[in-house]
Parts: sequence; C-alpha cells; structure tokens
Amino acid sequence: MSETPVIFVLNGPNLNLLGEREPEIYGHETLADVQALCERAAGAARVVFRQSNHEGELIDWIHEARREASALVLNPAGYGHTSVALLDALKTLTIPVIECHLSNPAARERFRHRSYVSPVATGIVSGFGPFSYELAIQAALRLIRPSRET
Repeated sequence: MSETPVIFVLNGPNLNLLGEREPEIYGHETLADVQALCERAAGAARVVFRQSNHEGELIDWIHEARREASALVLNPAGYGHTSVALLDALKTLTIPVIECHLSNPAARERFRHRSYVSPVATGIVSGFGPFSYELAIQAALRLIRPSRET
C-alpha cells in the first residue's frame, strides 16, 4: 500500500489580498476560500498550502517540495513573468508541476504573456478563477496516480 500523496500548493505575491484586490479580475473569494477548495478537491491526499510575497521563501518551499511532495501546484503570480531564480528552482524537481492562474494571462497585458514557469511545468491551468486550483489538483492527482481512479 502506498503512502498518502502530498500536494504542495504554493502562491506568490499579492495573493494574500484575494477578495480585496481587483475583484473584477481575481474574484471575491479569499485565499482561505481557495485553500478550502484545494483541500476538498484533494480528497485523501494531503495539501500543504502556502503563500508568500517573498521570492526566496517560495524558492525554499520549492526545494522542500523536492523532498516531501508528490506534486506541486504553483501560482507564481507576478514572479512568473520575472523570476529566472524561480525557474531554476523548478528545474530541480522531478515531480509534476502544474502552473495555475486565476485569470488568463494570455488575455491580459502583453508583459503577462511570457511565463518563466511554463517551460518547466507539466501543465497549465488558467482563466477559471478559483476553479483553476481545483482543476490543477485534479490534474496533479491524475499524474501521481495515473492507474487509479482519482
């Protein structure tokens, strides 16, 4: 019998302001609402849900995921468009990485069209608001348990 899968869900800068910041783009749900949705979607899998406004802390958590996670769901927020350091940390992972965004970056400002995360992500879910996270969790579960029903 295999051990319980662990899915790290890491969130980048300003996501602590969900529900307050630009609700016309990001919606009215809070980060706590998103965490609860992820935990429900994960079923028996354990979710490690974190948010930081600090790039180095996110990198430390990615390093931790190398040892402890079965999969990583990452909403890099603004760092996705700017951080080569985040890219380098993600390159060290051998687990599935799902890039996740509440909005659709391709439908927004031009500078948001480039992601440093996308080239190393197993897959990308964007544009569905908080439901993006649920879809990302479902994808992660399928990738870590491909032969079993999720």
